[in-house]
Amino acid sequence: MYRQGDVLIVALDESAVPAHFVDAPGEPRDARGRMVLALGEVTGHAHAVQGPGRLMREAGALGPMLLHLPEGGRVVHEEHAAIPLPRGWYRVVRQREYASGAVRIVAD
Repeated sequence: MYRQGDVLIVALDESAVPAHFVDAPGEPRDARGRMVLALGEVTGHAHAVQGPGRLMREAGALGPMLLHLPEGGRVVHEEHAAIPLPRGWYRVVRQREYASGAVRIVAD
């Protein structure tokens, strides 16, 4: 398990990956070639992964994200130390908060 700011990254056994994610196309990368896990609305900084792989999102703001890194990668952010990730599958969870009868993603 890895945490960088408000992003939690949990290793998954390949058998736990839902079938519709296995061959799903990945999200587009940003202009710097990174897979963005979370974008800071205030600072413009990003929690992002460098390296070969795919980031897949379920529909909706609170939907899960799965990350596949066939060769490993690095989680980077302008204000945090980089975190190396071994190859494999990961579930990416954004920190949430309860506010006035609703759940929302924490704003960075």
